[in-house]
Amino acid sequence: MIRVGLTGGIGAGKSTVAKTFTERGAYLIDADKIAREVVEPGSAGLTALVEAFGDDIVSDDGSLNRPALAAKAFVDEEQRGKLNAITHPLVGARTQELLTAAPSDAIVVQDIPLLVENHTAPFFHAVVVVDADEEVRIHRLTTSRGLDEADARARIAAQATEAQRREVADAWLENSGSPADLAAAAAALWDERLAPFARNVVERRVVRGPIRLDVADPTWAAAGRKIVNRLWALLGDKAIAIDHIGSTAVAGLDAKPTIDIQVSVADLDVADQFADLLADGGFPRIEEVRSDRPKADPETQIIDPLLWAKRFHGSADPGRPVNVHIRAAGSPGQRFALDFRDWLIDDPLARAEYEEIKREALAAADGDGDAYTAAKEPWFDEAYLRVGAWKVGRE
Repeated sequence: MIRVGLTGGIGAGKSTVAKTFTERGAYLIDADKIAREVVEPGSAGLTALVEAFGDDIVSDDGSLNRPALAAKAFVDEEQRGKLNAITHPLVGARTQELLTAAPSDAIVVQDIPLLVENHTAPFFHAVVVVDADEEVRIHRLTTSRGLDEADARARIAAQATEAQRREVADAWLENSGSPADLAAAAAALWDERLAPFARNVVERRVVRGPIRLDVADPTWAAAGRKIVNRLWALLGDKAIAIDHIGSTAVAGLDAKPTIDIQVSVADLDVADQFADLLADGGFPRIEEVRSDRPKADPETQIIDPLLWAKRFHGSADPGRPVNVHIRAAGSPGQRFALDFRDWLIDDPLARAEYEEIKREALAAADGDGDAYTAAKEPWFDEAYLRVGAWKVGRE
């Protein structure tokens, strides 16, 4: 199973995307529908609201009078908190019931208007954002939903900004065209990314990134934050630290478009215990990689391969290649990964040198990932000593 969070501002067109996904087999959980369901006539939720806010929030037909409730519940933070304390646990419980009932191989799509505002993005395998130009949304809201312009603008202003949505989006669907255009884009996203992603999770298949150097992309930093947050959501206190490392963590450095993340753990037994948890979360293990290339201790010149052991996972998502390096906290490999990144950030000459080394290795490897890595290793042996000297000099 993979869970996909679907969100977007009011008037953006989420319903069209949800319909397209459902037609292609999605198991849809609609947060707005659940919110209405838990306060239907005769429900425990409506009874609790009446006890908290009074009988006059109920219409003559026994249904919740939402404007009347809003007039009482949104007057201040205390009343809003009272409302949330009643409805949020009910919505959460019903959502969990539906998740539990989902088939094990399902693509669960959770349509959540306030996903960004509620800070729940890290708990999904992927987040899909539907967006449209604000003026287009204003036109839709005033012509199709009957809102006056001031009300429409106020509702948009009260929601997350485009920048906040982009920070968490794994896929972005622009909806400034026709509904048919949006449906076609949603279908392509399903067929080319979401459905393969779900199959890869079930089959424990990693999607490796392309062996090429891309021009430094400022969005790599946000991608790194997304993956770090997702791994924290999966691992919690099983991890000591989770960091964006490697070339994509260095601004201005051309790199392979693969996000490298380091998870620091107490020891690798911990990593072995959560291997299946990571795989279910979209990061299957690559079993054949069990160590970094061992390097000699600068003081003793002794090479101890056991100190360089690690575990290695990749991403099942065809749209975002990721390497997850799991190392024991305090081990030479764990420290070097962080120090090497910081050295490149600090030293522009080292950054330029490394970029040239990568280009030479890429030319020699002819598209072979293992050959590309092997071609860089002699330079890394030297860089290990240089990074150590740089760190001592800073201290």
